[in-house]
Amino acid sequence: MKICKCEHKEKEYKKGGKTPAWTRKEGKDPKGGLNRKGVASYRRANPGSKLKMAVTGKVKRGSKAAKRRKSFCARMSGVKGPMKKPSGKPTRKALALRKWKCRKKS
Repeated sequence: MKICKCEHKEKEYKKGGKTPAWTRKEGKDPKGGLNRKGVASYRRANPGSKLKMAVTGKVKRGSKAAKRRKSFCARMSGVKGPMKKPSGKPTRKALALRKWKCRKKS
């Protein structure tokens, strides 16, 4: 995982964390992706970033949100790695693809 270029090592975070919430469990959504707290901490740690929440709802074809979803699905689907852990549970990659409603190509 890429660490931000800020001085986050010197900062003290809420709940005694040494790193931003987006790198820890409390900033991640159990259903995949980041939750609001994770997105907010990412924006604080990386000033100037334009990170947005996932496109999860129904969107109009050709809209900005639909194009963003299509782009994310294309990029994330190409990421190497398994869709399931050895225990049989889905990986973070699989959860993110499901949350963004990326369809499987068969």
